[in-house]
Amino acid sequence: MKYGVFFSGATALLATGGTCAAQEGKPNIIIILCDDMGYGDLACYGQRYIRTPNIDRLAAEGMRFTQAYAGSPVSAPSRATLMTGQHSGHTHVRGNREYWRGVPMVKYGGNEDYSVVGQEPYSPEHVLLPEVMKANGYTTGMFGKWAGGYEGSCSTPDKRGVDEFFGYICQFQAHLYYPNFLNRYCPALGDRETVRVTLEENVGYPMYGDGYRLRTQYSADLIHEAALDWLGRQDGKTPFLGIFTYTLPHAELAQPQDSIVQYYKRQFFEDKTWGGNEGSRYNPVVHTHAQFAAMITRLDAYVGEIMRTLQEKGLDQNTLVLFTSDNGPHEEGGADPAFFGRDGKLRGLKRQCYEGGIRVPFIVRWQGHVPAGTVNDHPLAFYDILPTCCELIGDKRFPRKYLNRKDAADGFDGISFVPTLLGNDEAQERHEFLYWEFHETDQIAVRMGDWKLVVVKGVPRLYDLAADLHEDHDIAAEQPDIVRRMIDIIRQEHRPSELFRVTLPANAKP
Repeated sequence: MKYGVFFSGATALLATGGTCAAQEGKPNIIIILCDDMGYGDLACYGQRYIRTPNIDRLAAEGMRFTQAYAGSPVSAPSRATLMTGQHSGHTHVRGNREYWRGVPMVKYGGNEDYSVVGQEPYSPEHVLLPEVMKANGYTTGMFGKWAGGYEGSCSTPDKRGVDEFFGYICQFQAHLYYPNFLNRYCPALGDRETVRVTLEENVGYPMYGDGYRLRTQYSADLIHEAALDWLGRQDGKTPFLGIFTYTLPHAELAQPQDSIVQYYKRQFFEDKTWGGNEGSRYNPVVHTHAQFAAMITRLDAYVGEIMRTLQEKGLDQNTLVLFTSDNGPHEEGGADPAFFGRDGKLRGLKRQCYEGGIRVPFIVRWQGHVPAGTVNDHPLAFYDILPTCCELIGDKRFPRKYLNRKDAADGFDGISFVPTLLGNDEAQERHEFLYWEFHETDQIAVRMGDWKLVVVKGVPRLYDLAADLHEDHDIAAEQPDIVRRMIDIIRQEHRPSELFRVTLPANAKP
């Protein structure tokens, strides 16, 4: 079943809209945020086994960053830093707090599913990126994973500046690539809030086990079709922000058994199987290496279709395209990061504040503005994206206009990297430090120049990234003054959270 079954009416209703005059100097912006792709998963970042020609071309036509960081080593809080412009010591959402546990169940065919799904909501008092862009005259569309609130909460796409949404409101639901339902917000179809859309061709078969493979509505394809449908309706008269939060290549290794999968099955003569985990909604799988590689190449094909759509509509020259991943590589669902060398010579995986958990691929293309084929080592983090967008669109009201008037301490941590994008590194303001914290593994990290402090359960470990990129040699005992300075940064930056607690190092505030 195609996306048009759900949205064909929207295409007709919206095709006549968008009559306002073109806004000169305001670029369209597309942010492609994939899920759990490690720093070394793309050919342009050194991957040897997986073909990614379209993303490689994006890098060849734009700027590839080598020291770009996610906001957190796991999904929901990382996305929160992008949406809020705050680091994870200041954001309200700092972990994957779930709201589906203990709720009544509902039936989808012979399957039971949760009556409410989603994560901890974004604070309604703090402005989000789509809200800022909408206030500046942009049309906003989001397709993929939301993970910023549960159904019916104060923070769902319809309430946070998103004009049109299709995908997963809940990241736990996204563990199934052939789910019972997806979520939609499309006023042109009469939606007044984010609603559920039942996938009728899926619910007649079980969610787990042998029958699962009989399901035919593949969420990643449906979400991509929705994104292309929305993009195809943009006429160049009104600037747009598209946030495409694709779930590939996260966790469950499931996809149509098409030519992409068959290609990789021929490449990996020795492959692995995985027995599944029903509680986590990861179905069993064979050919795990082939399946994983195919998911990344499938994502690459999506990127190629986005770029072709922009070119066919004559929008590619005034559209900035940003591609990145929400955190480092995972081992869930049968994935095997060691086989692919997915850490890109970095230590650590998803859920860890070592480089492998937070340093991510980051590519920006904007033809005629961003120098083509450039590689840049400017250190940046997800919370820099919001102020960068504000500078790109000429919003001089940031941050003053968007401050939370109810909490004077609730500001923004990002720094625009527009000068770097435009090839003017000399004018680029740099962070004194970058900051992360993550309660599930009880870790905090600070990067100050080439110094990297990782605090695990209150114990600080110091590394010199210039000499020890893999973070193998703890030199905290040799550099007590540096450690004290970085602990002082933690003391300064950490705002206590009752929901997401971490153990602070000695001499840091309680």
